[in-house]
Amino acid sequence: MSIIISFVNQKGGTGKTTLAVNCADYLHLQGKRVLLIDSDPQGSSLDWASVRDYEDGFPVVGIPKPTLHKEVKKFNKDYDYIFIDGPPRSYDVARSTLMASDLVIIPVQPSPYDVWATEEIVKLAKECLTFNENMKCAFVINRKITNTTISKDVLEAFANYDIPVLKASVCQRVVFAEVAGQGGSVCRADTSNKAAKEIRTLTAEIMELSHEQENKRLRKKTA
Repeated sequence: MSIIISFVNQKGGTGKTTLAVNCADYLHLQGKRVLLIDSDPQGSSLDWASVRDYEDGFPVVGIPKPTLHKEVKKFNKDYDYIFIDGPPRSYDVARSTLMASDLVIIPVQPSPYDVWATEEIVKLAKECLTFNENMKCAFVINRKITNTTISKDVLEAFANYDIPVLKASVCQRVVFAEVAGQGGSVCRADTSNKAAKEIRTLTAEIMELSHEQENKRLRKKTA
C-alpha cells in the first residue's frame, strides 16, 4: 500500500512543484518506487518530466480531476510513495487531492501575508478530515531568504493555525530553477550543494511523519 504525500496550497507561487519533484526524485535515487501525480491543470510537473534527458527517471502522470482520490487507488500496489503536486486554485481538485492524501505538506513563504493566505487551504483541510480522518497536515517554510531568521510576525501568524510547522525549511536558491529547466533535481545535480542538503533534510522529516501515519493506519486495521 502506497504512502500518499501531497504538496498543496491554494495560493500560487509557493513552490509546490519544486518541492514535489525534488523530494520525489531524492527518494527515487534511494531506490524507492515513486510516482508523481500532477493534479494542477497547468501541468508544471508534467512539463518538468517532458524535458528530462536521462532514462532512470520515475513516472509522472497528470490527473487534474476532482475524482483523483478514486483514481489514485489503482496505483497503490505498484509504488512505495505517491507524491501529488496540487493545484493552486481549483477547489474541487484540491479537495480531491486532500481526500487522497495520508500527509499534506503546505508550502508557505516566510511572510505574514503568505501565512494569512493559507487560511483557505486550512479550512478545506479541516473539511476533508471529516472524510479522511487519517490525514495529517504540516506547514513547510519554502523560499526562505538565506542567512535570515523567521520573523516574530510569521511565527505568530503560524500559531493561529492548529497545524505544525516542519523543522526543515528550504531557501530560495538559483540552483532549483537551473536544474528544473533540464528536468533534473538538486540531489541529482550535486549531492553536496546546500539545496540538496535541504531537500534531504526535508524529505527525511516528511518520511518520519508519513510513517507515523502509516503505522496509525495499520493499527486501526488490526484493532
